[in-house]
Amino acid sequence: MGRIAAIGEQTRVAGLALAGVTVLVAEEPEAVRRAWQGLPQDVALVIVTPAAADTLGPALLESARPLTAVMPA
Repeated sequence: MGRIAAIGEQTRVAGLALAGVTVLVAEEPEAVRRAWQGLPQDVALVIVTPAAADTLGPALLESARPLTAVMPA
């Protein structure tokens, strides 16, 4: 079983740490891309904010793993 990670703005992802999610705060587009590329191999699910999803664009769809979910706006 893999870990869960979240990428995005601190105000949107910080609370997920309370549930044991690995939180990767990324406020700027370049930080989002670095967080995505640096995900640990054992991450099975990534929750991204809408802004992070916009930044990553097709990278979300091209990746078979990890499973990715976008937070509601």
